[in-house]
Amino acid sequence: MIKNIKSILAWLGLIVVAFLVLNILVSAGVLGLYHVQILMGIGISIIMAMGTNLVLGFSGQFSLGQAGFMAIGAYATAIMTQINPTYTGFYLSMLVGAMVAGLIAVIVGFPTLRLKGDYLAIATLGVAEIIRIAIVNGGELTNGAAGLTGILPYTSWQVVFIFVVVIAVLLMNYLRSATGRQVISVREDEIAAESMGVNTTKVKVITFAIAAMTAAIAGSLYVGYIGTIAPKDFTIMRSIDYLIIAVLGGLGSMTGTIVAAIVLGILNMYLQNVADLRMIIYSLALILVMVFRPGGLLGTKELLLSKFFQKNKGGNS
Repeated sequence: MIKNIKSILAWLGLIVVAFLVLNILVSAGVLGLYHVQILMGIGISIIMAMGTNLVLGFSGQFSLGQAGFMAIGAYATAIMTQINPTYTGFYLSMLVGAMVAGLIAVIVGFPTLRLKGDYLAIATLGVAEIIRIAIVNGGELTNGAAGLTGILPYTSWQVVFIFVVVIAVLLMNYLRSATGRQVISVREDEIAAESMGVNTTKVKVITFAIAAMTAAIAGSLYVGYIGTIAPKDFTIMRSIDYLIIAVLGGLGSMTGTIVAAIVLGILNMYLQNVADLRMIIYSLALILVMVFRPGGLLGTKELLLSKFFQKNKGGNS
């Protein structure tokens, strides 16, 4: 118990220090507006990639539908904040978007999550495309293919930072719960898990719904950060971008996902000056990582500060 408290306090201390350092750098002008935008983009990528890793890395389900659920959250915020342009309206729209995304995920999850591998990927991709086409044909409500503009900047780097921390804590606690252990058992061997009494369909649907709600929250933060929104922003390439981050960090490692999102975000920032070569260098870096670290940067390992306290305890005994 004492070890757990020490670990929690250590993580809390690291989070507070990181926040204070970023705040000082921004206040002092060391990090300008451009860097702050990059920072917010990295935070949103972390949230999306964690949701992707939850489905693919921990439950073993190959989903390409995250962009569709992100679009639900984004459009919920864009529409509702035009009616109620306040922070109350913003956070209410975030809640509504997450609930709608979760509900749709449950509805489509029961039939689609019975599929496996490529078939599941195609089915979830179809769901994302249905959502996108529904938005395109949404009439005045969504403004069709032209999208919506003039969304007020509700998202700040502080807001993104807080949501990254809160969502990471919630997802890690979910994975350490009894249901979370069932999720991992499904990934390892679905037949064996089912033979031990695990309701595999229920577990997969719950995980899928949580990932969808996470994506919707990221979508709300995204539209509050970018200020404009259009259906073309949520194609399959959006899902693949976050899939790459999850794979690069390590399928089954939340801390690996966070590290990969930060590394790729910084890499993209420095490659902006060589736009013609940016995608070539970016792709080459991914290939090298996959060749030398096929399991990703951290594989299935997590950064656990409790290990340091265990070592210290062993050294003192």
